[in-house]
Amino acid sequence: MNKHTLTKVGIGLTLGSTLVLAGCADAGDGGGADGHDMGDGSPSQDAGADATGANDADVVFAQMMIPHHEQALVMSRIVLGTEGVDPAVVDLATRIEGAQEPEIATMEGFLEEWGAEPMGDHSGHEMDGMLSDEEIQALEAADATTVSRLFLEGMIAHHEGAVDMAKAEIADGENAEARALAQEIIDAQEQEIQEMQDLLAALRQ
Repeated sequence: MNKHTLTKVGIGLTLGSTLVLAGCADAGDGGGADGHDMGDGSPSQDAGADATGANDADVVFAQMMIPHHEQALVMSRIVLGTEGVDPAVVDLATRIEGAQEPEIATMEGFLEEWGAEPMGDHSGHEMDGMLSDEEIQALEAADATTVSRLFLEGMIAHHEGAVDMAKAEIADGENAEARALAQEIIDAQEQEIQEMQDLLAALRQ
């Protein structure tokens, strides 16, 4: 994939991914996304999720984390497609891609099992840590040195947002598998945040 294509992918994902779901599928009455009302901050019960041992927090966690991870893949692949990037940053981007791609598949499996749809395009709700279209474009256009810095700065914030989302799942979720995945995300990404902070400090010297 060349960098021009990555720009299009990055923009498309950020447009569809910076938005938090206002509704999720209701498998109990065949009414699509009408069974999950977050308008007042208090999710309603989702019959499909409840039937498989998952609650609204579990569903929203998967629906939000999938596009969040997808943007991390876009960011990582920009680094991997840029020549001359610091090998330590390349190694980090490779590991992020290798970890988050299968996690996306796992969460897609959760949603299918729970009878819930992937996140749609619901305006007005931005997820923590997501880069804007302009930031993705700047990353794609940067030279090797600058792309390392922008990637590390952006991915630190991106990981911090994912950790917050995962902690919310630990606190509020019900499904054991989803909560276990959330803990894995916290453990891995907190370690990577420290690694990225160290790499960024070295670049700035």
